[in-house]
Amino acid sequence: MSSVCRALIAAVLAAVALSASAPPAPLRVCADPNNLPFSNHDQQGFENRIAAFVAGELHRPLEYFWSPQRRGFIRNTLNARRCDLVISVPARYELLQTTRPYYRSAYAFVARRDHHLRLQSFDDARLPRLTIGIQVTGDDYANPPAAQALAVRHLAANVRGYPIYGDYSKPDPQRDIVDAVARREVDVAVVWGPLAGYYARKSSTPLEVIPIRSAPNGRASTFAFDIAMGVRRDDAPLRAALDAIIARRSPELRRILREYGVPLL
Repeated sequence: MSSVCRALIAAVLAAVALSASAPPAPLRVCADPNNLPFSNHDQQGFENRIAAFVAGELHRPLEYFWSPQRRGFIRNTLNARRCDLVISVPARYELLQTTRPYYRSAYAFVARRDHHLRLQSFDDARLPRLTIGIQVTGDDYANPPAAQALAVRHLAANVRGYPIYGDYSKPDPQRDIVDAVARREVDVAVVWGPLAGYYARKSSTPLEVIPIRSAPNGRASTFAFDIAMGVRRDDAPLRAALDAIIARRSPELRRILREYGVPLL
């Protein structure tokens, strides 16, 4: 065997050995550092728990790229290749490639238990007499799912808006709408289920959380959503691996969600 062949074989063997000994690439998760119950910098949210679980299943170390979850979040994080995975996005979200859904939740009515409202519908005859809190991203109240349902019933005057992002300079910036129910600032609030369930559990005032399961007149619900994980459009291998984990370990994922009070449909 020539010296050139021996050198080539040695180089190939060295490369194989190096590849075998190299640590796995980290799983880089895009997350908001102040967005409980979803995520925070201290990794106390259910998305943090799920990210750690998924990284363990993939046998990859976990890293975070932190960024406030505002307009441009996907563009400036995942699609800028600063991270590989967003733990919670609406299924079939067009800005990225989504996995199969791993939970389904809904907006919910939140009210004090001592008011005994047990609201089930926007057509409840008591609703015109109540003050109603909703989550808003602007000043026109035109954007949250509850706004249209209330507007067509001529209940806009009953509405009190609470910014979806809250006061980001403080911990738990999205909690205020649930606390407003507890302190009788509003009679009832319409809140995205994971927020409603989590903060109702933390309230010193007993609160009821009732998911809105269907739209009026039997139409498909505009208040319930499938939630998936999201990866870049060109990362089919990661999506396939995540789909396998979701299919295989769904009970564990749902157990984490239930621990945080997420209403699961």
